[in-house]
Amino acid sequence: MAGVTEEAPGDAPAITVLIADDDPVVRFGLTMMLRGATDVRVVADASDGAEAVELAARHAPDVVLMDIRMPGTDGITATETLHARGHAPQIVVLTTFDSDAHVLRALRAGAAGFLLKDTPPEELVTAIRQAAQGRPVLSPEVTRRLIDRVAGAGLGRDARAEAARRRLNTLAPRERTVAIDVGAGRSNAEIAARHHLGLATIKTHVSAILTKLDLENRVQIALLVHDADLDPQA
Repeated sequence: MAGVTEEAPGDAPAITVLIADDDPVVRFGLTMMLRGATDVRVVADASDGAEAVELAARHAPDVVLMDIRMPGTDGITATETLHARGHAPQIVVLTTFDSDAHVLRALRAGAAGFLLKDTPPEELVTAIRQAAQGRPVLSPEVTRRLIDRVAGAGLGRDARAEAARRRLNTLAPRERTVAIDVGAGRSNAEIAARHHLGLATIKTHVSAILTKLDLENRVQIALLVHDADLDPQA
């Protein structure tokens, strides 16, 4: 059974992280990478989803790096369990792209995004900081590859697209435009500049979109846009 790792020195407030992966080498490697960031502290590591849920309850981490495929309780089940609880941590799923459908399920369950396991250290730290702030860890290129592969392989794609379009059509015209921009992976600042609007206005639109569509985060907005098969570059 994995457990608590040695805490990083320093008294400054830090983003607390729990690592869940069945491979001890991966857990060790991720922990070593994160030690170079003074504002990130690994508080525990888990070898399966059940242990991740247990340790998350004990340590209340800000962010969980969650592997998808683990023996016993997998990362998807653990993500769903954690997200259903109050004050859930931000969950970033780890993938090697051999389980696209599983990653999609985790995102729909409320995960903040996903990372490839070979993500460079500096990008990993940046992603953790973004997730801790409630911002999606979302690469437009990688997301499009994921969604296209899953949607293209499944039955009922047309029905799913039509249902997604109906939901997006409940938005006001400007909100729908902003949602499409979110689907393109654009930040609030980029959307504001694109439409010559204030940043506060874009934030208001994003909040309205989340409320009207009963979504948890920007990742889910992006998934809905991709389901609708809309052109995010339009």
